[in-house]
Amino acid sequence: MTRPALLWWGVGAILAAIALGSSLTAAGPDAPIAIDTGWNAVMVSIRSEFLVGLADVFNHVGGGWIATYLIPLLIVAALLLVKRWQAAVFVAVTLLVSVGAVQLLKSLFGRARPVDMLVASDFGSFPSGHTANAATLAMLAVLLFPRLWVVLIAVFWTLAMALSRTALSVHWLTDTIGGMLVGAGVTLIVGSIMVVWAQGSPPLSETEAPR
Repeated sequence: MTRPALLWWGVGAILAAIALGSSLTAAGPDAPIAIDTGWNAVMVSIRSEFLVGLADVFNHVGGGWIATYLIPLLIVAALLLVKRWQAAVFVAVTLLVSVGAVQLLKSLFGRARPVDMLVASDFGSFPSGHTANAATLAMLAVLLFPRLWVVLIAVFWTLAMALSRTALSVHWLTDTIGGMLVGAGVTLIVGSIMVVWAQGSPPLSETEAPR
């Protein structure tokens, strides 16, 4: 994918997230739509001790100090150990921008969370920060290591995180969709600027654009 393609796909994803958030809160921050309440009811109906326990693991791994500090530091350290310092910088910058974008949109839309959530969480339901972080890490992995097995693991990780958030009723389904859009969009936009450099290749203007 060429640099302009990465940029425009990223911008499109961010605009889609903003449009989704605007439509979801147009009637007020406390007015979930039918698909959200319906999905939440399904999640409540299939809850089990195993599902809630697994979702709680994702809750801790995908947020808090583990997702904010430990995982990024481990990824950056691993890349530095294999002498991929440019990739390490790309990862660090992208994760920071992603967190900033999520918090900005949370403040902008101020959407209320489901009332029956099983874990405590911060202000703002849209977009899902856990899902955005998962999508950011997934897209980073795909851009830096474009292999089919990486893509499959990335998709699984993102969808599993999204499912875990609705299983705990801490987010509406559309919050997780918004999180995916923000995480992927931010990574594509930053990637349009940094990914070729992060891969240790010459700028696109000096080489044939990757296909």
